[in-house]
Order: sequence, then structure tokens, then C-alpha cells
Amino acid sequence: MSAHRTPVAAGSRRVAAVVVVAMPEEARPFLHHLPLREGAAGPELPGGAEAWSLDLGGGRELLLVRSGIGLVASTSALATVLTQVTPEVIVSAGTTGGLGRDVEVGDVCVSTDLAYTDVDATAFGYAPGQTPGQPATFTADPDLVARASAARDALHAATPAAGAARIHVGQMLAGGSFVTAANVKDTRERFPQAVSTDMESTALAQVAHAAAIPFASIRGVSDLCGPQAGQDFHIGADEAAARSAAVALAALG
Repeated sequence: MSAHRTPVAAGSRRVAAVVVVAMPEEARPFLHHLPLREGAAGPELPGGAEAWSLDLGGGRELLLVRSGIGLVASTSALATVLTQVTPEVIVSAGTTGGLGRDVEVGDVCVSTDLAYTDVDATAFGYAPGQTPGQPATFTADPDLVARASAARDALHAATPAAGAARIHVGQMLAGGSFVTAANVKDTRERFPQAVSTDMESTALAQVAHAAAIPFASIRGVSDLCGPQAGQDFHIGADEAAARSAAVALAALG
């Protein structure tokens, strides 16, 4: 993130990382691989959101947040967390829809930058996906991206079926509407470099940008927005989430 930005007010408790997922299936791999920290409670969160304090090793704490699905649920949970803790980095993890033509189910996508699929202020001179008053895209932290993109061994060891999975580094999207076979052509035309789309990552990137905290989205592809002939359409969310978590944990190291 931009080094000259002034962070918003944040909590006094320091943690190594905040990882935000939307669904229980996306939280399970982290809860399986990392032990709960004794005596450390997760922050109080709005609605049905949950948080766990996990031991990342070396005395480092990972705060896992299950926000619920969607832009509002994810930003509400993360903004609340940041009033109580100050993380070194923020990661959006879990599942995503594959958008790039060479992306396959089971692959993992890592963000270079992020935009909104369904924000359109181009009539006023803004870039596709850019909210007025915000950057054209939200840039991911290059160090996190580099570590995640190098985590091929972790990805291939994530599950018995992950041996052929690949890591794609590129633009990632998020919005309030699903991208389906009916509208994928328009989305690809507006965002020709995008590799995936989900319903939380860009909103989380915007919160991280406002707080001047390094951010990246690391997500496993559970389905394809517009599959080509011969492509598998989807895999289980638990399988895709396990692959996302493996790469994310390798990046957080």
C-alpha cells in the first residue's frame, strides 16, 4: 500500500495477520492447521460474524474472521476488527469464481490489484470498476503477492487432488452480483486482465487501503464464470478453500 498514507485509528492489540473468509467451509482449513491461542479471545463482531485467535508460530498471532457473504458483511466485520487490533497484513481467503480463460477449477488466484465488477461511473470519466473518490484499482502488497505466487509446493500438498493446480497472479474482482455464463462476456470485455471474481475481496482491499495496511487476496477457484468446452465447472468449496488456505499460510510463513 502507499507508504505516505496516514492510517485510520486502530486498536492497540498487535497481530501478525488478519485473515477474512466469508463462509464456515473457508474457515475450517485455518482452524485445522493452526492451534487456538490460549487466553486470547477474538474481537466482538456484528451480526453472526465470528473470530478466532490462532497461533501462527514464533509467538505470532493470526486473527481469523468469518464475516459472512457479501461486500457489506465483509467490510463491516473487518472495520470492526480494526477498531480492536492492528495487523501487519490483511488477507482475503476462501473461494472464488474463475474468470480468466486459462483459469481452471482448483487453481489459486492471487491479486495484483482489485476492482469492483458492478461499479460503473465511466460516464463521468472514471475507470471501469472505480468508485468516485477512490483509486482506479486497489493495489495488493507486492511482498505478500510474491510469497503467495511462490507457494506452489504448499498448493500441491494441500489436498490429495491438488497436484496439478496452478497459481494465477493478476487482477481480481468483487461485486454484489454473480458473474455467470449470461454476463461473463461483458465482464471479460470490461476487465480483460482479470483472473477471478468473488463477493468480498475488493471491499476488503478498500478497507485495508483506508487503514494503510498491506493487503492481498488469495483464493481457490471453486467454479468457473464461463467454462470452455472440456473444462470442469466446479469443485467443492471445502477443496478450493483448503488450497487457498495452504497458499495463504505459506505466504504468511
